[in-house]
Amino acid sequence: MARGQRAAILALGWGCCLLLCCAAASEVEVSMPALVEVERGGTARIECNFHIPGNGSYAFINWFYMDRTNRVRLYHITSRETLEEDTSYKGRLSLGEDKALSISGVTLQDSKTFVCQVGAGSYGVDEKHTELRVYKIPEAPEITASSGGISVQNSDTSEIAQCVSRNSFPPPNITWHKNGEQLEESPEVKLTFTRTREASGLYTVTSSLFARVRRQDRHSRYHCAVHYRLRGRAHTLESRRVNVTVFYPAEHVKLQVMPSSTLVKEGDDVQLVCEADGNPAPVFSFYKRELEDWQDLSTLAESGVLNLHGVNKSSSGLYRCQTLDLDDLRQLEEDVELVVNYIEGVQVNMEPSSTLHEGDSVRLSCDAYSPVDLDYHWRDEKGKKVAEGNQLFLSNLTFETSSNFSCKVVAPSVPGLERSKQVAVAVQGKPRIVAISSPLYVQQDQVVNLTCKAIAYPKPSLRWSVNGTAHEYSDNQHIASNLTVRVSHDLLRAGARCKVSNAFGVTEQHIQLLVDSARKDQTTAESKGVIIVAIIVCILVLAVLGSVIYFLHKKGKISCGRAGKQDITKPEARKDKTLVDVKSDKLSEEAGLLQGANGEKRPAADQSEKYIDLRN
Repeated sequence: MARGQRAAILALGWGCCLLLCCAAASEVEVSMPALVEVERGGTARIECNFHIPGNGSYAFINWFYMDRTNRVRLYHITSRETLEEDTSYKGRLSLGEDKALSISGVTLQDSKTFVCQVGAGSYGVDEKHTELRVYKIPEAPEITASSGGISVQNSDTSEIAQCVSRNSFPPPNITWHKNGEQLEESPEVKLTFTRTREASGLYTVTSSLFARVRRQDRHSRYHCAVHYRLRGRAHTLESRRVNVTVFYPAEHVKLQVMPSSTLVKEGDDVQLVCEADGNPAPVFSFYKRELEDWQDLSTLAESGVLNLHGVNKSSSGLYRCQTLDLDDLRQLEEDVELVVNYIEGVQVNMEPSSTLHEGDSVRLSCDAYSPVDLDYHWRDEKGKKVAEGNQLFLSNLTFETSSNFSCKVVAPSVPGLERSKQVAVAVQGKPRIVAISSPLYVQQDQVVNLTCKAIAYPKPSLRWSVNGTAHEYSDNQHIASNLTVRVSHDLLRAGARCKVSNAFGVTEQHIQLLVDSARKDQTTAESKGVIIVAIIVCILVLAVLGSVIYFLHKKGKISCGRAGKQDITKPEARKDKTLVDVKSDKLSEEAGLLQGANGEKRPAADQSEKYIDLRN
């Protein structure tokens, strides 16, 4: 019996379920999205999908929006007409072919619930609703760091920065981050948050960060981030990174000589740079140890830098930098030793130190003092290196070797440290004539230049034995003179004398003037050569003319009698004889003249014979 009852109950249950399913399958069904999000100013499209059994048609469709608890109809749609109600939405509504509702130019006030109701006669009525959510993406956050410094000695929290994000809907959240890590509320971190609704309906959110700072926070970077959700997803906008000025006392001080890469030498500009790791920088004071006291040099310093211009040997010593923190009045100090490398006492000695003459020898010695090793180089007055070492030996001196020699003292371990001392090696003596224009070939009444050049020390004077226009030049021990004169009979006979003198004596030389006969010979030879060339040309022309006449006669081109032939033949015979005479008597001489006319040089004997022939 119990088993039978259970079976009956099960059969009844299955029957009821079947009836319910059949009933549901026989009714109209409406489906709509639960949420539609659209940005302010855009167009919202709300779909209404429905199913009628047997592909039946709807009897009506109504669109509503919920105004608090009341329904306000927007559209009434039948198969014959579409009626839009007179509401505040009129002019912004439209229907699609699928009866979807579109709202253009949405505002924040359009954030409401919209209902779609479908009636299908015997299949009943069904409706669903969609929540329309209007949003406005927030603007990127703007961060402003604290303009004043924050001291690590503050026992309370101080404002680090403020963050603002404007024109958003709904209002977003703001988080703070330090060196990329999010900050949370704690005894050392305080966060404030305010939200303001503007007249436009949009929100402005503001947050401030308060925190205690440590020394290491001088390098910290802070930023804020705005967080909002859209279409079920989280979004974030970040601000730029900022840091704040942190005040902290100095713990260490460092004093160094700049530039530190090279050794200091006399004449350098040096800076003593004092650095402390406090902020703000403490007050710096500089001192130099003088015997048992410290000399205050603070008036020469500025912003922790002591400038020393053109240091020298006396600039070496112990220097001190002292700092004073104005917050806790704590003092720190650091010392540094300044070493200025130098070269002093450069001297050049000459042995013998008495007067030097040509042929003598001399030894030059160079000495100097420096705390570092030194090298010695000798150079002449042109800068050419002539020796190394602290001694220079010069032998067989002449006026030409007289010069200014310099001893250059160099410190190899200190780049740029060097000194020089110059000494004059003067060879004294009687003047010596080194160049003179003798012998000089001239012509009568010709204007010529007589040249004389001498060397001596002390500087000599130069005089000529004849009158003329003199141009004198001098260079160190050298003296030179050019005398312009006209050649006269007396000058040809006596010549000229160049006389050079100084305190050690007089030197003179004679300039011999000779008549230049070669120039006359050359002129005569050239004239004779021209005459001979003319004669040869005439002979060649006559020979060619005779050959042409003879050729025409043989060919019968010229017809004439016997007497005519004799007249023609006789001159030819005479002409041939003349040619033979010329060739036999004059050939060698003409060849010699032609050679002279072409400018080739001939022996003196040939020239003499030539002059004799011309006179005869």
